[in-house]
Amino acid sequence: MSNDYQPVFEVTRGGIVESIHYGAVVLVDSYGHILSWYGDPQIVTFLRSSSKPFQALPFIEAGGDQIFHLTSRELAILCGSHDGNDEHVSVVQGIQSRVGLKEEDLLCGIQPPIDEAVADQLKIRGETPTSNRHNCSGKHTGMLAYASMLGQPLGNYVDFDHPVQQKIFSVFAEMCDLPLSQVVVGRDGCSVPAFAVPLYNAALAYARLCDPHDLPAGRASACQRITSAMLSNPEMVAGPKRFDTRLMQVTGKRIIAKGGAEGFLSIGVLPGGLGPYSPGIGIAIKVSDGDQKNRVRPALALEVLKQNNLLTDKELDALADFGPVLQVKNWRKLVVGESRPVCRLEKAG
Repeated sequence: MSNDYQPVFEVTRGGIVESIHYGAVVLVDSYGHILSWYGDPQIVTFLRSSSKPFQALPFIEAGGDQIFHLTSRELAILCGSHDGNDEHVSVVQGIQSRVGLKEEDLLCGIQPPIDEAVADQLKIRGETPTSNRHNCSGKHTGMLAYASMLGQPLGNYVDFDHPVQQKIFSVFAEMCDLPLSQVVVGRDGCSVPAFAVPLYNAALAYARLCDPHDLPAGRASACQRITSAMLSNPEMVAGPKRFDTRLMQVTGKRIIAKGGAEGFLSIGVLPGGLGPYSPGIGIAIKVSDGDQKNRVRPALALEVLKQNNLLTDKELDALADFGPVLQVKNWRKLVVGESRPVCRLEKAG
């Protein structure tokens, strides 16, 4: 285990620690100041789906939401990893219809709905999942809409050298305040380019998304439209049972959240989160083992927010189903231990 990652979360049983998860966390304000951290803020890792607001940004900055008359819900789903329920599919289909796209244009592949209850409903109805059920169908529809708007080919929009992906790459690097050469590019699970940057720069990008005070007017306006859409429609960003959605619902339109695969989570706090005139804040969290069961990130995020005085007691109570400390129960519902964050963030100054 690299020393860059530190113990962030443990699970106990019978009075001893049974397992430990490692990770790293950093909080950065929109001026680039590190506020607090745990582990190495310079660890380079992929944001995965936490990149989605930035993948939508050049399309919105170019006025795509206005050209195609996107509603706030439709804009939010471009930035989301939705459950794949009927409502989500309907919203995605609405965008496709307006742009003149077909579901067959999507190159994200076919994925069962994230929500297991929705997947079970499809089986009962005898339906086979299609591309619009994929959690990334909103993002892909937005990329296709952007390609259509630019008069570019649709059939290869996921390729690294496609003009849409090149523009996304450039804008993402700018939001992270990095030269293109320092952004590592891979291919995501849904086949579009994926980006890896230091945790610090990922957090900075979210801080600037939430507080674009130093960005050109057109980009600042696009950032504000994105965050407003996510905060107004959190159910489009994830789903009713998921942490991203619940955090945004509970915190009164001041905190955005967007998780990514393999243990990544980004959070953005709008200006004023730490009091009047305080700048926007970005938070980047990485769990090194990938957190496949998603038991670490929600609890760890709550602990990070709590330690930085970014949640009220009432909000913590409303989110208690996610942690920070939870009982571990067996199949008979007997309490056999607990799961809990174990990090104490270092604070600047």
